[in-house]
Amino acid sequence: MIAKIGRGANMMGALSYNQLKVDQENGAILVTHRIRETINGNHTIAQFYHSFEPYLIANKRTENPVLHISLNPDPRDQVSDEDFKQIAKDYMERMGYGDQGYVVFKHTDIERTHIHIVSTCVDRNGKKLSGNYEKLRSMDACRALEQEYKLIPATEKSRNPKEELFRPIDYKAANVKSQIASVVRHLPKYYQYQGLGTYNALLSLFNITAEEVKGELQGQSKQGLVYFALNQQGEKVSNPFKASLFGKHAGLEKLQKHFEDSKEKMNLSKGKTILKNTIEIALHTASGETEFKKQLLEQGINIVVRRNDKGRIYGMTFIDHESRTIWNGSQLGKNLSANVFNDWWKNEVIEKHQESILNNPSPSSSAVKNNPEKETEQPHELFDFLDKKQTVFHNDNFGLIEAFGGLLPEAQGENYEEHTFSNQMKKKKKRRKKGN
Repeated sequence: MIAKIGRGANMMGALSYNQLKVDQENGAILVTHRIRETINGNHTIAQFYHSFEPYLIANKRTENPVLHISLNPDPRDQVSDEDFKQIAKDYMERMGYGDQGYVVFKHTDIERTHIHIVSTCVDRNGKKLSGNYEKLRSMDACRALEQEYKLIPATEKSRNPKEELFRPIDYKAANVKSQIASVVRHLPKYYQYQGLGTYNALLSLFNITAEEVKGELQGQSKQGLVYFALNQQGEKVSNPFKASLFGKHAGLEKLQKHFEDSKEKMNLSKGKTILKNTIEIALHTASGETEFKKQLLEQGINIVVRRNDKGRIYGMTFIDHESRTIWNGSQLGKNLSANVFNDWWKNEVIEKHQESILNNPSPSSSAVKNNPEKETEQPHELFDFLDKKQTVFHNDNFGLIEAFGGLLPEAQGENYEEHTFSNQMKKKKKRRKKGN
């Protein structure tokens, strides 16, 4: 069983996210603990929020008092609702949260049925509960619960020393090609996206971008893809790498097939409606762009905002790591298009843009000019969400997919420098034969 412990400041957002699953018949409220009861026995977000309000009022100094925990058994485990209730109770007690108020939601919108627990890390007296050794304590709790409920254990995988981690690349390292390969060869297996734009939005989280190239060879038009490494400002900082270096799944032909398959699957997915509703709630409850991104990040949703050199938003892409789908805002609805967000955040963007100009009258980087937010915000916020302070895993080697409950096979240990050298030698041999 894999546990994820998220900490945030938005109780209403955490409750709304889970209640949406229930409203869409993709979830259920399994049990409540120390939560106000209602006359008719029905539960509402307002009722839940008022139950947690005394905890939040008692301690206003704790920056992230909201706990949003998910417990994820192996997809092969058959866990009954009664067992889920008891597992949640036992886990909270083992973690020192047994006396807290909490709500347990079951999610059934994906193959991996799992539970979410919403609670607080401050008690009714305003005392912050200790988070020391939280990761270790969570690991111990999960191992014990696996044995008690006969669950399939989440054991540490053996690793080939040559394997690369599925993580953002470091362009300063010597093995940039191997790093890119470890990402692009696996993304199509786990994520659905309908075009090059949404594919690049996902790649940007790993400091990578892809560009389509066209040309002519022996009178025939040819097209393909090349990949670049990016720095933290989103600027290209490497020579182009041909897609052929990374296997057929990284090439344009296979990607175009993936785009078509994704379009069919995504349009039939229930996750689209849930994502749309989650975004709409955040849009109407957040005070601005920064708060909006923070709320969605707490739900495992990344946002990639594209702006022109005047700061106007011309593209919004949402990366939902729960359903593993990537959507442009306009695909979700007209009310989530780039123009709508531009109007909502216009004053905030103008103020940041003016502040950027005042603070940087002669910016040396085009990134500041193109995106006035770069001075105050890091581009890869997903990895704030996966930071050890906010999220607990059972294996330091778990990558992005494991963080959201799946099992990603690591990239096979291949030496791409040798692969390139081999191809170059084959070309030389061909040229020699033609010369003879």
